[in-house]
Amino acid sequence: MSRHPFNPRSGPILVKTEITGPFGSVVLKLVLDTGATTSLINLATLLSLAFDPDQSAQRIPMTTGSTIEIVPLVVLTRLSALGQHRFGFPVIAHALPASSAVDGLLGLDYLRGQVLRIDFPAGLIDLT
Repeated sequence: MSRHPFNPRSGPILVKTEITGPFGSVVLKLVLDTGATTSLINLATLLSLAFDPDQSAQRIPMTTGSTIEIVPLVVLTRLSALGQHRFGFPVIAHALPASSAVDGLLGLDYLRGQVLRIDFPAGLIDLT
């Protein structure tokens, strides 16, 4: 079991995440979002790793605060977070505001089939 620290007293739970694509890998800050069914990565980050969301054959509806958008799915070479790795992992490619302090969302698709424990008093997350 691998325990990962977070700050339980401020803002959302941020998870250090590494994604890999055709042009290397990058470490990101993703919000742990159990309300998101599909993980999302900022479009600019995906473009920097040589992904081309415009060429994606897979598109899904995504509900935002004000509308429903049809968005591309991009299949990452690898996504690693909370001591686990997913290969060939699909994520939503979507532009985030430049002022955003995060790089995307880590959703339920990454967590399914696992046991997630969030210990707020200790500020620790376990995913097994």
